[in-house]
Amino acid sequence: MGEWHTHVCRIANFEYDADDAPRDDHPRGMTPAKCRQAIEPWLSAVFQSDHLSLLLGNGLTRAISEVAKATCVDMALAPISCPLAAQINDYAKESAKKSGRGEPNIEDQIRAGIALANGLAVLRDEREKECRSEINTLIRRLLKDILSTEESLQKKFSSDTEEGSVAKSLTCSFLLSFGSRTPTRERLHIFTTNYDRLIEYACDWIGLHIIDRFVGSLSPIFRASRFDVDIHYNPPGIRGEPRYLEGVVKLTKLHGSVDWRYQEMDLRRVPLPFGAPQTHPDVPPEPSETVIVYPNPAKDMETCQYPYSELFRDFSAALCRPNSALVTYGYGFGDAHINRVIRDMLTLPSTHLVIISRDDTSKRISRFYEEVGRCAQTSLLIGSHFADIRTLVEHYLPKPAIDRISIREARLKANRAGQGTSEQGPGLPPTEPPRGVPPLPEVST
Repeated sequence: MGEWHTHVCRIANFEYDADDAPRDDHPRGMTPAKCRQAIEPWLSAVFQSDHLSLLLGNGLTRAISEVAKATCVDMALAPISCPLAAQINDYAKESAKKSGRGEPNIEDQIRAGIALANGLAVLRDEREKECRSEINTLIRRLLKDILSTEESLQKKFSSDTEEGSVAKSLTCSFLLSFGSRTPTRERLHIFTTNYDRLIEYACDWIGLHIIDRFVGSLSPIFRASRFDVDIHYNPPGIRGEPRYLEGVVKLTKLHGSVDWRYQEMDLRRVPLPFGAPQTHPDVPPEPSETVIVYPNPAKDMETCQYPYSELFRDFSAALCRPNSALVTYGYGFGDAHINRVIRDMLTLPSTHLVIISRDDTSKRISRFYEEVGRCAQTSLLIGSHFADIRTLVEHYLPKPAIDRISIREARLKANRAGQGTSEQGPGLPPTEPPRGVPPLPEVST
């Protein structure tokens, strides 16, 4: 594709590559309505793939925070004061550059600090204690920023302000557009690299049932056993034929969560409320030892350790199979261990990748797109117009419902427009539906 412009849309045979966004008075007629005619049906078809996965990055939390006018976690470099601060920052910048992320962030500092502390421990250097203390300070700051973001969002959602109501509605509609799949198809599997609990919080409003690896009510424990757990119900009047319940999704947090703790060799989820204050008893005093967030010194190698080996096994198993589709939103393709799985998925010709991102300033998306070379299997929606959460929900994402009524309406209109009469009698639809009209999904009786 060469050098990308600010707004890039590549959907099937429809392409848009320009610096200006689609608008009603566009000189070339590229209006949002025209783009919708190409994007919405294509996404509707992708969302009905046999296996659908959604990968969410920090862009989702940032987008909702902007709409709600809430504070969002700042991942920029933090000031540090230990004697080896210069070495930590230099190594953080070098590791960020090697990974292709460009500018380093606080996670790079934490990884560099942990690597340095481990080296000082081998040397029996007294500076190890100061380094460990600085790591604790950095992780405590990251944890504080995450909880502050949750607290700010929770206040906006529960307020009577317009921005809070709009942000809440957009979050619900966004998740429902993906989660409203026919129950006979496999469940939507949501993967996220975020540490916050915005997805879980939103699923509680919507009423979506979450299936993850945690089992239990009072103190859920992480189970490595891979049972194909699902939720069924018994239809009235029918015995012995349970059906799948609607509104069920699977969730995997690839980089851990702020409410995960190690307790007596078990990984548990503690009852830390959404947006809890820093004084909450489940906020640990020594986060580097108890908080299961993911800033480790070798991010790619740590996926071989527990519990990340189980999480990434789920990720690869969900993606790398025929007729699988993955949609990414707010993920900047800066994690090599995730990109490798996506690259392996695209080696199967029947798989498809949809990338939705606000920008590509770091060139990571364009680099991944060109290196993989699977243009026919990749759809792009890049730019502040296409990835804007409001525009995306209102114009381009499919209707968030299992919409049998609209399907039947479309078939009736197509039948009546094509044949006012048929061999079966006037006004009756023909036996076979016209070409181009999709058949109704099979429904068990």
